Amino acid sequence: MLKLKNVETFYGNIQALKGVSIDISEGEIITLIGANGAGKTTTLMSICGIVPPRTGEILFLGEPIHQLSPNKIVSLGICQVPEGRRIFPYLTVLENLDMGAFLRNDKAGIKHDIEHMFELFPILAERRHQAGGTLSGGEQQMLALSRALMARPRLLLMDEPSLGLAPLVVRQIFEIIRKINTESNTTIFLVEQNANLALKVAHRGYVMENGRITLSDSADRLLANEDVKRAYLGL
Repeated sequence: MLKLKNVETFYGNIQALKGVSIDISEGEIITLIGANGAGKTTTLMSICGIVPPRTGEILFLGEPIHQLSPNKIVSLGICQVPEGRRIFPYLTVLENLDMGAFLRNDKAGIKHDIEHMFELFPILAERRHQAGGTLSGGEQQMLALSRALMARPRLLLMDEPSLGLAPLVVRQIFEIIRKINTESNTTIFLVEQNANLALKVAHRGYVMENGRITLSDSADRLLANEDVKRAYLGL
């Protein structure tokens, strides 16, 4: 579904990604793990067109997207849940969900999907008329995920969904990630510092160090890898 081929991305003269190649098949949950500053978020930003690669290719369903604008990339079926949630703080929960469906015009489908989001996250149904900025961190993460799902993405990019959340909320978020993948066959590319949790929910994983992919394998084998245990699992 998604292929990165020797992607190199820069911020000015500073090279953030160095020949990154990643393959993601339809229906998979793929995780990208690594330390702070390794280039994980830049990888997502390159896919989304926010920080386009200087060299290399990004293919979605076999077609190049690395020179497309972010809104065009969203219209193809790629949507991101950004690090730090980035919900619209002065809009209500309902209005945030409506913004997620900005490119859609099927009113009945949008209404149905909003109700489905409220089934996934009942607390959002209770807060539907509340401003997004007044929600707790966990509730904002639920809203950010729901807003992205309102676009009906084929590929969902998630950047550090566990960041700053209580363990109980983190488990709930990851249960929903697995449910979204299995029930709707939504492909998920998950960037996460909590490597243990990410590898337990993923099918395969990539390890990134200093802008390079240094290791890729099944999630089970990465969990059992002694180097990964020492560097990322605290074992």
